[in-house]
Amino acid sequence: MAENKMFNPDLRELLTDEKGNQISRYSLVTATAKIAREIADDAAENHEIITEKPVTTALDKLLKGEYKIEEPAEIREL
Repeated sequence: MAENKMFNPDLRELLTDEKGNQISRYSLVTATAKIAREIADDAAENHEIITEKPVTTALDKLLKGEYKIEEPAEIREL
């Protein structure tokens, strides 16, 4: 029987930038979707089979600090 892994990270650290400003959940979702799309497109272009969901990989990369979410000023001021 396959092992059921749950990926349920604590996203609080992703919702705060290095200056201590809050990042909106909308920006987190948008950034995650863009990274996941990039991962899926790269795999398709290189004819690779992805064994892990691209969204999981994208969140993992954000948590590791491989990507940084830069939120536009107009969104921060809402």
